[in-house]
Amino acid sequence: MKPTVAIVGKANVGKSTIFNRVVGERLSIVEDTPGVTRDRIYAEGEWLTNEFNIIDTGGIELNNEDFQQEIKIQAEIAIEEADVIIFIVDGKLSITAEDEHVASMLQRSGKPVVLAVNKIDNPEMRSNIYEYYNLGLGDPYPISGAHGLGLGDLLDKVVSHFKDIPIVEYDQDTIKFCFIGRPNVGKSSLINAIVGEERVIVSNIAGTTRDAIDTEYEYEGQKFVMIDTAGMRKRGKIYENIEKYSVLRAQKAIERSDVAIIVIDGDQGIIEQDKKVAGYAHEQGRGVVIVVNKWDAVDKDTHTMKKFEDKIRNEFQFLDYAQIVFVSALKKQRLKFLFPEIIASYENQQRRIQSSTLNEVVADAVAMNPTPTDKGRRLNIFYATQVAIKPPTFVLFVNDVELLHFSYKRYIENQLRKAFDYTGTPIHIIARKRN
Repeated sequence: MKPTVAIVGKANVGKSTIFNRVVGERLSIVEDTPGVTRDRIYAEGEWLTNEFNIIDTGGIELNNEDFQQEIKIQAEIAIEEADVIIFIVDGKLSITAEDEHVASMLQRSGKPVVLAVNKIDNPEMRSNIYEYYNLGLGDPYPISGAHGLGLGDLLDKVVSHFKDIPIVEYDQDTIKFCFIGRPNVGKSSLINAIVGEERVIVSNIAGTTRDAIDTEYEYEGQKFVMIDTAGMRKRGKIYENIEKYSVLRAQKAIERSDVAIIVIDGDQGIIEQDKKVAGYAHEQGRGVVIVVNKWDAVDKDTHTMKKFEDKIRNEFQFLDYAQIVFVSALKKQRLKFLFPEIIASYENQQRRIQSSTLNEVVADAVAMNPTPTDKGRRLNIFYATQVAIKPPTFVLFVNDVELLHFSYKRYIENQLRKAFDYTGTPIHIIARKRN
């Protein structure tokens, strides 16, 4: 699992600017107005071959005019989630009581903290950093997010802490999966029902899971690790009201997993947030199984399951490869159907196809449905090869990548799925121009 770095600081100190610099693209909106970060808060960064995840805590909005409370919560989230914390202060301003309070919180956490003094835009301003030794966080690093100055030294310090991060490793053949979904769909109850004991605290109040727990389990000789998408240990509902915070937890769990189990409340039905959560697993290329929980609470006739399945297929068209399992964690019903689907998804994620066989399938597909033309030019597919697994990824060498329209790429994907068993896994198709 990649280390996680969190960026903390008061409003308008330049958190999003630094985040974008490290990530290398403008994922966060940047304006010179406090509290305007509205975009993605979780991304991947790399420095000196060290890959890591990075969190912009400024993107976790509380709709709270009390900025002192807001930065306190951002610091708590960083402390909870991060392996290394970057604390950013404004080099044009003096130390404030807020800075001292957050510095004290970070010190008590025991997590490595790197202090960055931003807006040091020229050498004459470097003397501004010495005041920040008073925060007790070690050497302050002068940087300029606007001009990209000093970030190399800052990141050198950040990645130097990675060697001290404990790594949890499991046997190579262990299948890791997570339950993801909106609060109160029964993710923790499912884990408890599977292991047959109260391994995770379960409550009917949405958002009561507080600890991220890996639960090891064995089914018919196959080892599994179940990863619960837990919330903060903090009491109160404030964290549950921050949608982006729950998104952050789900993304971290998905990244550690081979297969993501998307849990839907069979009693309440499908809502928009279910599709958002499912999209994260699909985007990250993980195996996917859809679980409809609380099926015992649904009034059923002989057509109920088929109707619900049709509704899922209509709402989750991008997950047409995922199998659907109906269960009841409360009554421990139909759980035996879940693990064969997880195993199948995991195995299909790792399926490799010989290039000769692959090209026969692609050639047959083109013969059945000739490649499209655009302004008199026809797409030519010269060769296909598989370049990766988890998820299975294929490269098509073509005469012009612009001619491979989405619809025809989808057609090729469907033909690959007909020829090979890719149930439970997305597959990626990439077009490359043949040199």
